[in-house]
Amino acid sequence: MHRILVTGSTGNVGRHVVDLLTAAGARVRAMTRDPDAARLPAHVDVVRGDLTVPESLDSCLQDIDAVFLVWVAPPDAIEGALERIAKHSRRIVYLTAPLKTPHPFFQQPNPSRAIAERIERLIEQSGLAWTFVRAGMFAGNARHFWGPQIRAGGAIRWPYLNSPTAPTDERDIATIAVRTLCESGHAGAEYVVTGPQSLTQAEQIQTIGRAIGRSLNLEEMTPDEARSELLPVLGSPVFIHMLLSAWRAALDRPAFVSSTFAELTGKAPRPFLEWATDYAADFRAPR
Repeated sequence: MHRILVTGSTGNVGRHVVDLLTAAGARVRAMTRDPDAARLPAHVDVVRGDLTVPESLDSCLQDIDAVFLVWVAPPDAIEGALERIAKHSRRIVYLTAPLKTPHPFFQQPNPSRAIAERIERLIEQSGLAWTFVRAGMFAGNARHFWGPQIRAGGAIRWPYLNSPTAPTDERDIATIAVRTLCESGHAGAEYVVTGPQSLTQAEQIQTIGRAIGRSLNLEEMTPDEARSELLPVLGSPVFIHMLLSAWRAALDRPAFVSSTFAELTGKAPRPFLEWATDYAADFRAPR
């Protein structure tokens, strides 16, 4: 079994990738900027590294055969980091978005899209054997989108409640990533991973209500209201604009649902209700 470096090892997908690789018996090394705060299992080789400091990657990449890349650093660090990775490793699996899927939800121009396209081009030119895991909307976004309002107990105010997505369980994304890291035959592949159901945002919120045993009241928020009221929740006007554009473009048509997970694993992806049930505690008010 080759040695695998996981970047973003404490994130929503990376942490699951570390757990699954460990369970599969892989030799895994987890990279983070702050190993002391990582809270990863004691048997995991946790190393300090920063994608914005290319020289910090050399020791992380020592004797590494494959890299799982999650990019959350500024764009001006891309070239230096990929040059280091290509110098030490043979394979890379990059967690990216369904940029080529012809559905309006995925085709809205935004800065994050431009960065991902740039990273993909550089990876394709790097000489590395590459695989792109193109993940749809994360189910875990529900914790940030609606968790505070659900825990507060009042009505959930949100824009474009009738806009559908196919929420993707991060554990399923990690499962596909681990397969591409541990198995041969995935070089040059681009796997679009989504959840199994097209659900409007209203349906997703009501599904969370089912998971926690509560009936949730919804109120439609206008886009202008969202730009101001959701700033403390989503943290960036650029991010809010990106989401509003995608939700607006996706109205009146089902979300794109892929068959990738079933094709690669022989199992159905986890439905959103299963995700919501497993994470129900995140939506209950503290006692």
